[in-house]
Formats: sequence, C-alpha cells, structure tokens
Amino acid sequence: MKRVAVVFVLAGSSALWAQRPSNPALLIPEVAPPLDYVAVPNPLPLPENVNMGASSSVTFDAKGHLYVLSRGAQPITEFDENGKFIRSFGEGLFTRSHGLRIDKEGNIWATDVGAHTVMKISPKGDVLLTLGTKGKAGEWNEAAQSRLFNEPNDIVFAPNGDFFVTQGHTPGPGKGDPRVLKFDKDGKFIKTWGGKGTDPGKFDVAHGIAIDAKGLLWVTDRENQRIQIFDQDGKYVREVKYAGLPCALDIGRENIYMVNGFAGQLLKLDLDGKVLAAVGKPGNGVGEFGEAHFIAVSPKGDIYVADSVNRAVQKFVRK
Repeated sequence: MKRVAVVFVLAGSSALWAQRPSNPALLIPEVAPPLDYVAVPNPLPLPENVNMGASSSVTFDAKGHLYVLSRGAQPITEFDENGKFIRSFGEGLFTRSHGLRIDKEGNIWATDVGAHTVMKISPKGDVLLTLGTKGKAGEWNEAAQSRLFNEPNDIVFAPNGDFFVTQGHTPGPGKGDPRVLKFDKDGKFIKTWGGKGTDPGKFDVAHGIAIDAKGLLWVTDRENQRIQIFDQDGKYVREVKYAGLPCALDIGRENIYMVNGFAGQLLKLDLDGKVLAAVGKPGNGVGEFGEAHFIAVSPKGDIYVADSVNRAVQKFVRK
C-alpha cells in the first residue's frame, strides 16, 4: 500500500525558514528500541476553504482542544478533542510564528522568532499583551531601558504564574543571543541567564522549554545536542546529552516525550531523561519527518508533532 504524506497546503515556502544543520553529526538519530506508537494518516481534516501553512507548534487547552500554530494566512487553528476543525484565526499577527502555549485562564501565548515578540492573545483572538518590539532584535536590559528579545522560541509557565521564554534561534558563532528570560505573571521582567557557548549554563540555541513536577526547567540546547536543567532562579543542575537535534519536549507524570529535529524522531524518555524508545525517520510520509519541531501529548495519551518542513501535523497513537 502506497504511503500518503500528511501535508497541508503552504502559503510560502517552509524551506526558506528551515535551518538544516551543516554538521552531519546533528542528523544522526538516537539508537533505541521501537516506540509502541504508530502514526495515523490525515489526523486533522480541514474544510476545503481552509489552508494551514508549515506547522511550527502544537499545544492543548484545558478542554483537550488542540491548537496548531502554523505559518499560513490564519496561523492559529483550533480542533476539538476528536480532531474536528473548529476555527482558524490570527491573520496578520506574525512574521515567523514559532512557539505556542495556553495558560490556565485559556489565554494563548505565542512567540514570533521573526518579529522578536511574545504575544498574549485572548481566547477570542484579541492581543492582550506584547512583549518586545515588533521587528527589532536586541537586549533585555532594564537598567538601560532596553526591553527587546532576540528570536524568542518557546515559553512555559510556573504554577505561580511566572513564565520563562527561551530565545536565540539562529545557531553558530556570533549568531543570536541564546538565553532564558524570566517574567512574573503580569509580564514584569525578573532576570535572565545564558549566552552563547558550550559550558554549563550557556547555549548554542535555547529552543524548547518545559517544567517538571519538581519545578525544574528543562531547556533543549539544540546544536549543543543536550538538554540543560535549571532551577527557576537559573541555577544549573545538570545536563543530558543526545544524538541528533533535541528540539522540544512534553513532560508527563510517568515519561517525557521529545522530538529530535532533522534526525526525524519522536523519543520516549524516562523522568531522568534517559532514552527508552524511538519512532520515526527523515522523510515526507506518514510517521516520517522533515523536522520534528514541537510536541504535545493529549489527555488521551495521543501524541501530536508539528513538522515545520513537511508542513504536516503528525498524530501518533498506541499500537
């Protein structure tokens, strides 16, 4: 039986946005037993008049509805708990959409790596707060009254409402300013840490971020091929090394699921970060990836992966 790629029509070329690594080592996958999940074709059917662009991120709200952030004309798309299309909106909001989260009040938070902004959007689609200045990259330095991001990638919330933003998307010497920035629930800046490098606490690309049950922050330091773990004050705790290009993760009560970039994998980890199983490979078919970019696990245990190259959202279910 011929495989059919899970592809949505793209407004513009995702290849222009994809930063495929030049280092061949970053394309070598993790070796692990097979994961007991299988991809399903056409998981998110769309009405004929709706086109999604390249999918950059996925997340769930408290109702179990899936939100997809894409790089199309209407970049935010909502599906119900069964994958049925509800709506798409957000026209004109983004330059290059990247990370997506929903807070406990149901507000949508999105990072724009092209415009250097983080936006808080109401459930109705109204912009409630914009951090950073659209189109202007720079330093967040309160003493100098400079409140600028440099390619913000992802965001995560602590139980008390504080939130953390990772930034610095472009890899390589002299590129970006990879770091973590901490804010309170009202968007008031608290502190930052990081900077370019390979030492503990430094990053090449601070890409995805998640918080575990102990309140520790897990940051995927992609091109350094590791996850770095910090407390919420930025104190370095430890790191875990990986083959491939660790992009983003979803931390559950029993396991962690991580996507492995251009190595084309969905990985299952234990709560210490050890690789237990893997599925996927590079390609453009069902269960294959151009770039496994961001991940979200549904309340039912299904796994959704945003692929920023193949323009697809892949869905994996237990065998």
